[in-house]
Amino acid sequence: MNREERKQKRERDTKNAVIVFFLILLFFVLLIVAGVFALNRFLLKEKPPEGQQEETQQPMGTDDTEAVGDEPVQPEVTEPVIDAETQQAMDFVAGMSLEDKVAQMFVITPNALTGYGGVTVAGDKTRSAYNDRPVGGLIYLSENLLNGPQTLDMMTKMTAMSKERTGLPIFLGVDEEGGSVTRIASNASFGIANVGDMSAVGASGDVQNAKNAGTTIGGYLKELGFNVNFAPVADVLTDPGSVIGNRSFGSDPAVVADMVAAELAGLSEQGIYGVVKHFPGHGGVAGDSHQGAVSSEKSLEDLTASELVPFQRAVDSGAAFVMVGHISLPVITGDSTPASLSPKMITEVLRGQMGYDSIVITDGMNMSAITANYKADEAAVAAIGAGADMILMPEDYKTAYDGVLAAVGSGTLSEERINESVVRIVRVKLKMNADAQ
Repeated sequence: MNREERKQKRERDTKNAVIVFFLILLFFVLLIVAGVFALNRFLLKEKPPEGQQEETQQPMGTDDTEAVGDEPVQPEVTEPVIDAETQQAMDFVAGMSLEDKVAQMFVITPNALTGYGGVTVAGDKTRSAYNDRPVGGLIYLSENLLNGPQTLDMMTKMTAMSKERTGLPIFLGVDEEGGSVTRIASNASFGIANVGDMSAVGASGDVQNAKNAGTTIGGYLKELGFNVNFAPVADVLTDPGSVIGNRSFGSDPAVVADMVAAELAGLSEQGIYGVVKHFPGHGGVAGDSHQGAVSSEKSLEDLTASELVPFQRAVDSGAAFVMVGHISLPVITGDSTPASLSPKMITEVLRGQMGYDSIVITDGMNMSAITANYKADEAAVAAIGAGADMILMPEDYKTAYDGVLAAVGSGTLSEERINESVVRIVRVKLKMNADAQ
C-alpha cells in the first residue's frame, strides 16, 4: 500500500469513528430525553391539577383571594360531658312513647286522674286511668287522706301500679309545710303533732330548728308512703301584707336561705324530696294568685339581691324541684306574662343565671291567675315552651294533656323539648329507685 492509499484509509477510519461517536452520543441524548419525559409523566400523574391542589389546601368557606396567613383558626368542638345518671335517663326515655313522655310531665290529684271526687283508694279505676296515662306524679288533698292505715295502703298500691306500668316510681306528694298549711298534721286522725309556723323557726335564728322540722315532717311522710313534699317555702317576706305571711322563715334573705337549705337536708335524710317554692319569690307582693293576677315591679337586680337568694342556695344545695309561681314581673319580662309561663324567668334566669338543671314544676295551674287568662291547653303548652318540666294541677287535665300532644304534632313544641324535661324527671326517679335498694 503506497502513501496515498494509506492516507485515504486513515481519512476513512477517522470519518467512521466520528460517525460512530455521534451515533453513540445521539443514543445517549435520546435515552436521557426519554427518561426525563417518562419521569415527568410519572410526576404529573401523582400530582393533582393546580386548581384542585389549591382547593384542597384551602379551608372550606374561605375566599380564594384570602392569604394563607389570614385564615381563621377553627375552634375545637367539645362534646358536652354527660354524667352516668343523665345517660341512663336518656337511654330510658329513648324507649318511651311520646304519649307516656307527655303524661310524665303532669302532677295531678287522684280525683283528676280517675274523674271521681274524694278518691281515698288506689283501686281498679285508678289502675285503669293510670295505665292509660301514666302521669308523673299525684298530689293528695285533705279529702284524699283519712288516716294513717288508709293513706299508707293507697300510697303503697299506687307505687306498685307505677312500677308495674312504667318501671319507675311515681311522685307522691302533699302540701305539708307545717303551721297553717298541712294536710296531715291538721287531721287529728293521724295523731301527728304540727311542727308549727316557719316564721317561728326563722325567728329562732337556729338553723337546727329548720332541719328538725324537715326531719320530723319527712319522717312521718315517709312512714305514710309519700316521697315528695311541696315545701319548704323560700319566699322572703319583704312585704308584710303578703299572703305568704307566717309560712315564710322571715324577711332576711340570708336567714331564709339558711333555713331553706336546712329543711331540705332534713327532708332528704328521710328520703323525701322537697319542692322549693314559689320562685321568684311571693313574699314581696300583697296579692294572692289563687284569686287573680299578681304583679311585682321589682327589677332583676332587686330580686337577685333579695328574693332569689334562698332559691340560689337551694339550687346550690342540689334541690330536685323548684316550683315557679304565677307572679308577673313586667319590669323584667316586658309584659304581664306570669313567671310560670315566662322563658325569661325560667330559661334565662332560673336555668341560665342561677344554673339550675333539675325539675321545674309550675304552681297549681288551676289558680285564677292562670285560668282567668288561659285555657288549660294554652297554659300547659306555654309553660313547657318557657322551660317548665312538670305541670301541676291543670284546670282540665285531659285538655291540657291533649293540647301538649297536639303542640308536638304541629311543631309548636318539639319532641326534643319534651325529651329534655322527661330526662330530668326520669333522672330523679331512677335515683329514687337506687336509694330504695
